[in-house]
Amino acid sequence: MSRKIPNEELERLSVEAFKEETKTPIIVILDNIRSLNNIGSVFRTADAFLIEKIYLCGITAQPPHRDINKTALGATETVSWEYREDTLALVKDLQASLCKVYAIEQVEGSIMLNDFKLESREKLALVFGNEVEGVQQEVVNLCDGSIEIPQLGTKHSLNIAVSAGVVLWDLFAKLRYH
Repeated sequence: MSRKIPNEELERLSVEAFKEETKTPIIVILDNIRSLNNIGSVFRTADAFLIEKIYLCGITAQPPHRDINKTALGATETVSWEYREDTLALVKDLQASLCKVYAIEQVEGSIMLNDFKLESREKLALVFGNEVEGVQQEVVNLCDGSIEIPQLGTKHSLNIAVSAGVVLWDLFAKLRYH
């Protein structure tokens, strides 16, 4: 039988130690996310995988907010974040700093996540879109490409927080363990 590990034995980083830790060279861009719970969940996932930064764009709410904090569980204090009103301008700024930007979206010519290869030194930004509309078409057009999560069921649609968890884990594992 396996014993569950109590929280005090998990060797969690302090906020200070987290901020000093080497970050995974991935930036998350939340493009007009409506749900505060989704925003909080993405913060929590970003904390788990030491993601470099989150940009909150457009209508995406910003901490501090009770409903973001409810799901973030303190990750808004550890993960670096910034609000930018215009997602298009942000993508252009990141590309000018030699960052590759990919939309996480189902589009013609997308790269399936399992086939996506990344360079270990390449700075990468990922755009996750609105729960109903997805990533704005103008943003998709500007991106260096699109990554799609393979889905075999009837829905072909995942919640944005779930999508972020799947994509961030996959890329974190590729960078860290391969």
